[in-house]
Amino acid sequence: MTAHIEATSPHVMNTYGRLPIAMSHGRGCRVWDVNGKSYLDGLGGIAVNTLGHGHPKLVKALQDQVAKLIHSSNYYHVPGQEQLAAKLVELSGMSNVFFCSTGLEANEAALKLARKYGHDKGITRPEVVVFEGAFHGRSIATLSATANPKIHAGFGPLVDGFIRVPRNDITALRRATEGNKNITAVFFEAIQGEGGIHPMTIDFMRELRVICDDRDWLLMVDEVQCGIGRTGKWFAHQWAGITPDVMPLAKGLGSGVPVGAVVAGPKAAHIFQPGNHGTTFGGNPLAMRAGVETLRIMEEDGLLAHAAHVGTHLQTALVTQLMNVKGVKEIRGQGLMLGIELDRPCGVLLQRCAEAGLLLSVTADSVIRLVPPLILSVAEADEIVAILVPQIKQFLNEAA
Repeated sequence: MTAHIEATSPHVMNTYGRLPIAMSHGRGCRVWDVNGKSYLDGLGGIAVNTLGHGHPKLVKALQDQVAKLIHSSNYYHVPGQEQLAAKLVELSGMSNVFFCSTGLEANEAALKLARKYGHDKGITRPEVVVFEGAFHGRSIATLSATANPKIHAGFGPLVDGFIRVPRNDITALRRATEGNKNITAVFFEAIQGEGGIHPMTIDFMRELRVICDDRDWLLMVDEVQCGIGRTGKWFAHQWAGITPDVMPLAKGLGSGVPVGAVVAGPKAAHIFQPGNHGTTFGGNPLAMRAGVETLRIMEEDGLLAHAAHVGTHLQTALVTQLMNVKGVKEIRGQGLMLGIELDRPCGVLLQRCAEAGLLLSVTADSVIRLVPPLILSVAEADEIVAILVPQIKQFLNEAA
């Protein structure tokens, strides 16, 4: 027998509340830890592993690219950047793309775009409208745009220039912005991820588009977590039939390889000029190959329709088995981005479900988040339900 291997990282900075698990390898929607225990992956690396683990088409392409060129620099043209940018423009109906490595970087770039947009119009102190429940990152600027006071603590003073309003409340937004000539943009997640899987309504997104057009603001939609096919469309805002002016992307775009992007429409496409923004690793050949191949495989394998179908099946099964359970408040989301809100903090379920062979996360203290790979099968969705439902019921009974 193989001896048990302790999962510890004493020389790594203690910035995460980790479970005592270290992963070894994965295949499809399953991963194995260093002790050989298998898990069904309902977390997908937090909405990152679009194609699951070890996808043969992606592995072959990345092996080919690693052998050719991993990194050059942005002193030179990178053909893969143009290839991936052209595809994102095609899928979004927008104009051009800036590449970076993470969602935080993409959101930071979006905020810089909003500020320069204002300065170019003669606004000396540009302001951006953001929303309660939002999460845009942990840099000082994106932290300031984020709504969670827990992650603000210890990092003040925060950056000013943000006006925070309730989500899905157009009247509150109009009231908070009336007569303010400094506003340059509205920034929101089509579905709030870290905030508890809260979708913006279709009507609200449409009203925001109208307001931004009327007032010459940028409509900036953070699709870092909810984009790249997760809801059954390429981008979650497309359910509302709108097109943003700025769209940050990351997470699922490279199916595990770090890729971030900011897609811009005509109003924002030419705000940045040489020297205004940049990044060393953004748009390197390996990351671009990962993005190109991820989108190609998604199209070839019909993963948008698949995510919508399996997501509906999973959500229906969860509703059927949980909505009459005392302590379950709501099951919400779209496609393979689902949240189960309980009436009490439930962080303990993270480890309990892992011990039962299911990976997931708890966000906003009381919301169980499911963002599995988009290749999840109906049978695997049923397996998630079979593991998760008893764990939730047991937890609620204990806490009653």
